[in-house]
Amino acid sequence: MAILPPLPDDPLVVEVTDFAARHKLADRYRELDRNPAFPREEYRAMGRAGLLGLGTSTALGGRGLSLPQVGLALFHLVYRSGTVFGKLSIQPEFSSVLADHGSPELVEEWFRPMVRGDKVVGNQITEPGAGSDAQGMTLSATREGEGYVLTGEKSEVALCLDADAAIVYGRVPSEDPRGKVTAFLVPQDLAGITRDPSSGDLGERWQRRGLVTYDHVRVPLRYRLGEEGMGFEYLRTELTHDRALLAAIYLGAAYTSWEATVDYARQRTVFGKPLARQEAVSFSLAQDFARLSADWLYTLDALSRLERGEDAAAEAALVKWVAVEDGLRAIDHAIQFHGGRGYSQDLPHEQRWRDVRAGGIAHGPSEIMLVVAAHELRTRQTPAPPR
Repeated sequence: MAILPPLPDDPLVVEVTDFAARHKLADRYRELDRNPAFPREEYRAMGRAGLLGLGTSTALGGRGLSLPQVGLALFHLVYRSGTVFGKLSIQPEFSSVLADHGSPELVEEWFRPMVRGDKVVGNQITEPGAGSDAQGMTLSATREGEGYVLTGEKSEVALCLDADAAIVYGRVPSEDPRGKVTAFLVPQDLAGITRDPSSGDLGERWQRRGLVTYDHVRVPLRYRLGEEGMGFEYLRTELTHDRALLAAIYLGAAYTSWEATVDYARQRTVFGKPLARQEAVSFSLAQDFARLSADWLYTLDALSRLERGEDAAAEAALVKWVAVEDGLRAIDHAIQFHGGRGYSQDLPHEQRWRDVRAGGIAHGPSEIMLVVAAHELRTRQTPAPPR
């Protein structure tokens, strides 16, 4: 059997593989789809094992791994368990705005406990009238005395019911009619916060997304992250790294289904010969392998560029786009070639498809990924070739 990512005997790969097996994460992945809840026990275990914040600096309690190493670990973690645990692993990276721009006191109170698995910090960006256009958000953050008053709504909020605190983006009134986007760390038990879960999602149900309403919520000044008006710039930097890491997660899920389908096709006999020898099947599986392999190399290249500090916003957007597109195609083939059982919930392919499908929307929809890439490539003086 071909191994898509290199170095399968890498100590880091062995570590995440052993952890997934020991904690039966693959079974838990299936359970969380049927009975959605935040997996706090596994989250804490990952924190104790040093699997939260793999790319977070050692000074902040993380492992300080390079981005390509983090990508390799995420791929194999998802390959052995499911997208849930890949997303949990980089929850600190999803909250890097707190680590980079929060006060030392906030980092000690919230970020370090998150890396240990003791606290959950979410992100709240999207609003009922502002999704892809984050600059269109309207939640207001009005300065009053030694703090701010937040008023408005955040929608499609992941970890709506389970986050202990959230990084919330709001607008401080200014001469600019669109206001200044500013980031805040907001404990979710403050007076005036209402959290309403949705009726359920197609996939990634463990996140229990929903609507969070802020009704004149008073937030002390110390909870502001960085400078007024810089929130969108902070967010853009974080999203670039997140997108490239998410590509590794989606590819890990797709490769699992591809590999299972190859094994099944070797054993299943149709019209007197193995399904794997039927060209309608074998050609599709070969094409999927080529696409997933190319996407993996492209993802490693993007992560390497980011690790070197290069401008790789276009590459990060594009690897997320292709990982979702090609990942969905490969998983769809897994469902198709397993026949009626592939379409059922007896096998995990349909769950993986639903979870990877979320990648075409979350952290920037696929259409916006192309907008970002087109803009970045158009404005570069000389587009950088792959290395």
